[in-house]
Amino acid sequence: MRVISGIYKRRRFDVPHTFKARPTTDFAKENLFNVLSNYIDFEDHVQALDLFAGTGSISIELVSRGCDQVVSIEKDRDHYAFICKIMNEVKTDKCIPIRGDVFRYIAGGRGQFDFIFADPPYELKGLETIPDLIFEHNLLKEDGLFVLEHGKKNNFETHPHFIERRVYGSVNFSFFR
Repeated sequence: MRVISGIYKRRRFDVPHTFKARPTTDFAKENLFNVLSNYIDFEDHVQALDLFAGTGSISIELVSRGCDQVVSIEKDRDHYAFICKIMNEVKTDKCIPIRGDVFRYIAGGRGQFDFIFADPPYELKGLETIPDLIFEHNLLKEDGLFVLEHGKKNNFETHPHFIERRVYGSVNFSFFR
């Protein structure tokens, strides 16, 4: 796993082969952040939420690009420990890893965020409900942006907050405002 840009640019972290999580590919991550840079200035006091954080690839990228705070939610014990290890290695306090269930976290409505990224397992039961839950629990600030990574079979284009869809290889991103 490699950091694409920012203060930790080119840093590499070896993801254990035993992990179930699949980090967003460098190609997809680079393209995603190229699009995001048109919507968000990450150095402008941005608070971000990384749901289903997995290996922490997006979380470390957000910290590297200047986010003031990144909350990373990950249920798996080993993945959570890996995220903590990465953040300790780079000596940052800008990332707050939380070991827990994403749906419970959303239901708790703990604050609002400028940017929310969700990369659930593509076969996750309830994946299609995530955009509604984000907006029902008011987690996104008024001018915030929510991005959901998903498989090809998911269609969010009829969602009232949907603004665009980007596809990079087999990776699909739906953007919501």
